[in-house]
Amino acid sequence: MTQSTDEEILPVSELARLLSSELQLSSEQVARTLTLLDEGNTIPFIARYRKEVTGSLDEVQIQAIADRAAALRALFERKADVRRLIAAQGKLTPELEAAIMAARTLQEVEDLYLPYRPKRKTRASVAREKGLLPLAELILQQPELPGDPATVLEEQARPVLDPEKGVETALEAYAGARDIVAEIVAEDASVRGAVRALFFQQATVSARPVDPEALAEKDPKGTYRIYYDFHESVERMVPHRVLALNRAEREEVLRVSVTLDYEQARPAITAHYPIKETSPFAAQLAQAIEDGYKRLLAPAMEREVRVELTRKAEEHAIGIFAANLRHLLLQPPLRGYKVLGIDPGYRTGCKLAVVDETGKYLTSDTIYLHQEEKARQTLRRLIGEYDLKVIAIGNGTASRETEQLVAALIRELEEETGRRGEIGYVIVNEAGASVYSASEIARQEFPTLDATQRGTISIARRLQDPLAELVKIDPRALGVGLYQHDVDQKALAEMLERVVVSCVNFAGVELNSASAALLRHVAGINSRVATAIVKYREEHGPFRSREELLKVPGLGPATFTQAAGFLKIANGVEMLDNTFIHPESYAAARALLAMLPDGADGALKPAERVAQFRRLVKLQSTLGRGRRRQSLDGAAIDGEQAAWADIARKIGVGLPTLLDILENLEKPGLDPRDELPPPILRHDVLKLEDLKPGMVLQGTVRNVVDFGAFVDIGVKRDGLVHISELADHYVRDPLAVVAVGQVVQVRVLAVDLQREQIQLSMRGLRATAR
Repeated sequence: MTQSTDEEILPVSELARLLSSELQLSSEQVARTLTLLDEGNTIPFIARYRKEVTGSLDEVQIQAIADRAAALRALFERKADVRRLIAAQGKLTPELEAAIMAARTLQEVEDLYLPYRPKRKTRASVAREKGLLPLAELILQQPELPGDPATVLEEQARPVLDPEKGVETALEAYAGARDIVAEIVAEDASVRGAVRALFFQQATVSARPVDPEALAEKDPKGTYRIYYDFHESVERMVPHRVLALNRAEREEVLRVSVTLDYEQARPAITAHYPIKETSPFAAQLAQAIEDGYKRLLAPAMEREVRVELTRKAEEHAIGIFAANLRHLLLQPPLRGYKVLGIDPGYRTGCKLAVVDETGKYLTSDTIYLHQEEKARQTLRRLIGEYDLKVIAIGNGTASRETEQLVAALIRELEEETGRRGEIGYVIVNEAGASVYSASEIARQEFPTLDATQRGTISIARRLQDPLAELVKIDPRALGVGLYQHDVDQKALAEMLERVVVSCVNFAGVELNSASAALLRHVAGINSRVATAIVKYREEHGPFRSREELLKVPGLGPATFTQAAGFLKIANGVEMLDNTFIHPESYAAARALLAMLPDGADGALKPAERVAQFRRLVKLQSTLGRGRRRQSLDGAAIDGEQAAWADIARKIGVGLPTLLDILENLEKPGLDPRDELPPPILRHDVLKLEDLKPGMVLQGTVRNVVDFGAFVDIGVKRDGLVHISELADHYVRDPLAVVAVGQVVQVRVLAVDLQREQIQLSMRGLRATAR
């Protein structure tokens, strides 16, 4: 809606007040954060470089403020819209306006607007046109009139009889009047609210086959067998069941319904429209209420419950997908290795591609599994020629046969050289490689290579730097979700884009090697600017400083402010350009460096100087030189914090910024992903038949779902760690225990060779790295 007056704009101060209690944050924090957001600052930038303003809120908290602010603003605008629409009908009373303004959800606002919403012809509207509203009002008022009830009803109907309008008898008059009453009751906001609450508390979700005779055709694999005779309370419905039922309904296998018996809902309705047994109109009101419930209200509530269950299920599924994607993107890079990528295949052979330590394509080849000796010679030649230590094998068709060939060759080489563990391989999840290989991005990167070669390069590169490679692929193609094709695709895409942006800015980007696909996710940079950066780099050579970014066409000061801190230059003219320190803080960083001890020979590196300085400050505070005092928000801080606060004031920044500067001076070029365990390099193949109950193995989590986690232990199929086997304690949410890419220890519980299923457990095993 277009905001037409100042009164229709929700002030930031009022918005902050509403959000502060909801999000358990101070209204000042929220107001300052809202102002930053409204000024166009990105969430990664605010979270990292405006900590003094926000009180060190993290990305999750800032995103929550942004999302809820958008929702409340939309609610406020809809309230203004509804008030205007009802006022235009001349029906906006002070009481109704107050009720609209007091509404806390969009649903409450829509309930209040429903009786005034223009609608197509209904039974009630037809009855109104026939002049039956006065009779309907009598039914609603339930007057206690003397006389025989039948006679009274006949007398009261007489004034509205009109043969020309099709109302010839009292029976016809009361039928039409009941239609009006049914609609009035069904559209009453209070009634809808009460019945809605009952539906969510007491209604039952049921499913049955659309056509039992056609199940063999509609559901040949019995995918939905457990839902053929399904009954579950709405309260107990879990997300994956909701999405499964929705899919079965779309495929016309099942018919799903949500029901609540009228007798259960009747008291909630009659509490607002009481039936006076002493009134001659009692039976008329009772019939109208029952009809209104069954014909109008119950179907509307069924739709609302289905919509809300689906919304929550989709939100849950999208949340799991987002969490899995984050962990997948933030898997640690395997730095400093050339990699041989293998895309397995039978008929067309296994495609090979070698990339250097930076991911640059070197060469490619093809081997055929049925020509084992020739294939072995080709692999041996490539390993020797390029001094390869790491092999990445895609996990698609013929993956295990390729793994056996590679493992056998590694054993041969180890026996020949007498050195073990020099060469290793990794089974790489190749999900999305084919999507990338046919994309415009791939064609621009490798215009002279065919799609299979591009896909193989992607397999090799995603081991070297998962984030840089996977951002080129639609996240929905990466295979780390559940029911991702059954959820709102726009909402899914928006959430996954948020995750990608968050991960890219969390890890930082090397400006002189990043692709346009990676750069466009940096805070403040869009696709056009990302392309311009790459083009400038190609024309002028590597960037020597962050400041040089301002020479890129289309990249102005505002974009520079948002993006500069996340773009690193490893070998530039400015040491600070290889840190997360923002250029706006360079003067403070240099002032801090001037305060750091040089050491006896004056040759200490910045990291060593910071370490010495930290020890010095700690020692001074221990000796009492750092006084206990109050911070800006009035909270007491200890002596060491006070000492750092003094230093922060001297160099002209806040304490959070000072601490970030110190961390970055200690660890220039820091990539947070490097602190995680590297991928598992395997040296020998493990077959499904080799698995025995009780074996303890190391594996990598490939996917996390509601009911557990799938773990790659180096055999043909990933094993399932059921949620009940994830830990020694009760686990409500698998994501609280495991994450995609995590290296875990598992125990084999059972192996079903025929169905190729593996049951694993993590109970009783040591904690694993996250």
